[in-house]
Amino acid sequence: MFNRTTVTILIAALAAALGLLAAHRFFTPAVPSSLPATQAVRLFSPPRELPAYSLRQSDGTALIPGELKGHWTLVFLGFTHCPDVCPTTLADMAKAQKQWAALPESTRPRLLFVSVDPERDTPDRIGEYAHAFHRDTLAATADVPALESFAKSLSMVFAKVPPPEGIPADQYSMDHSASMAVLDPQGRMAGIVQPPFDPRAIAADMIVLTQASPKRP
Repeated sequence: MFNRTTVTILIAALAAALGLLAAHRFFTPAVPSSLPATQAVRLFSPPRELPAYSLRQSDGTALIPGELKGHWTLVFLGFTHCPDVCPTTLADMAKAQKQWAALPESTRPRLLFVSVDPERDTPDRIGEYAHAFHRDTLAATADVPALESFAKSLSMVFAKVPPPEGIPADQYSMDHSASMAVLDPQGRMAGIVQPPFDPRAIAADMIVLTQASPKRP
């Protein structure tokens, strides 16, 4: 049974999500003429510039907007104690990553796993967790205010859900958006992928988008 605090958090998260989805109406979901049609990736036109952000990668280095430029990137919010959605998504994406592994490393698509549970997820922990699914997965986190700002810029939400009465306080859960944001090689939010995820279709989209993008000098 949910307690009153949990219900309040869930209602607030749902309201925020609905508001953010409504905001997407300002971005006409049409494929830009310079890019190919896609199956799983829903592209926005025009892409949206992201405000400045700073996350901490699993190797301890800062992840800033410039770090993601030059690649198409899929961003997924989650946490390492997640019982179902996160491991299932990362396992599905590992299948997609294997399909685009033959692309040059300089332009190969990226998957970024961002933990929204910094209280329990240290950089080392998120690195071990993400790399257990695929060695190329990037992993990062930050303090809660920075994570909230980053998630909001991607039209995503997350919220801490206290455990039921009688359960230790550190056994809480996290509600979070299950979709993935798509960033273009300029680091702009260019689209979204919504569940259920089809690894083959996602990989095919990321490959054609990569091949259609101008190559860096």
